[in-house]
Amino acid sequence: MSKDSGGAILVVDDDALVLNSVATILFEAGFLVSTAVSSAQALEKLQSGSFDAVLSDIRIPKESGMALLDKIKRMETSPPVILMTGHADIATTIDAVKKDAFDFILKPVKPDILIGTVEKAVGFKRLKDIERSYKRELEVTVKLRTKELSDALTAVGRISNEIVERLSTAAECMDSDTGEHTMRIGLYANLLSTEMGMSKDFADTITFASKLHDVGKIGIPDDILLKPAPLTPDEFEIMKNHTRHGAKILSHSPYAIVRMAESIALCHHERFDGSGYPLSLTGEAIPLEARITIICDQYDALVMTRPYKRAFTHSEAFDIITKGDGRTMPAHFDHRILEIFKKVADGFNEIYTHNRKSD
Repeated sequence: MSKDSGGAILVVDDDALVLNSVATILFEAGFLVSTAVSSAQALEKLQSGSFDAVLSDIRIPKESGMALLDKIKRMETSPPVILMTGHADIATTIDAVKKDAFDFILKPVKPDILIGTVEKAVGFKRLKDIERSYKRELEVTVKLRTKELSDALTAVGRISNEIVERLSTAAECMDSDTGEHTMRIGLYANLLSTEMGMSKDFADTITFASKLHDVGKIGIPDDILLKPAPLTPDEFEIMKNHTRHGAKILSHSPYAIVRMAESIALCHHERFDGSGYPLSLTGEAIPLEARITIICDQYDALVMTRPYKRAFTHSEAFDIITKGDGRTMPAHFDHRILEIFKKVADGFNEIYTHNRKSD
């Protein structure tokens, strides 16, 4: 190793003759050499400077080279330690290896062995430094990329939510309702789902997916959709198609929120007793998200003012859903979800009250 590329070596030995001879050999081999005659002096130099390797006698006074090795290994960036001894003691050698000594050299030292061992130690130290530097850079890079990914996912989530909002608004523009209706449906669905003990992921998904329940109204003629009077049987058959239109608009998506929206759009008029449309599904054959949404949609439709009906009070709407009025019956709803509705009905009233235009 040339002098230009040599490492910084700390040599520790209380024998001046050995200390000077080892330092001279290493200096001539191109290393930058510093010396210490005690453990305390060695530690002081290690704390104030940077070394690529430490070469220490195993029997320095007051504190052994083994004790010095222990202290060096506790340092944050410890250099490799080579121990020197005049006695080939197997037990000592094994102990040194256990304490993570880099290598072991017998006195009197042979220059070629000394230089070769120190070169290996310096190379090892530089590799460790490269590894530490790489790990630090990797940690910084990972943190940066993680933040970038998190920001990107947040942005995608916001975009997705905005698309949901815009689609639901587009559907509402075709109707006499306002966008407040779709927003309330999401809030009702979230309240029911949470009270049912559904996961946060499910509750969050249905909050947005249920807002698209009527997106298929885009495909219904205005003269039927905006008719200020009850629909004729033929008109109602056409209106029923908004469920299939909505499902078609939302079909074949790889995203869970859109797949749930498709399910709700198709099935939110299916009734638990099989009297609903468009598929006349019964019981649990109706997707859970649709069984939740139908109660939310029914409640909001009752308490809203429509061109062909007055707004029912919360109490009236509650009685119609839970007791029936001939047109709407408790059998239309999943009885377990209906029981949850009864528990949180006041929350429905609060959602409606705080999310509608003032009269």
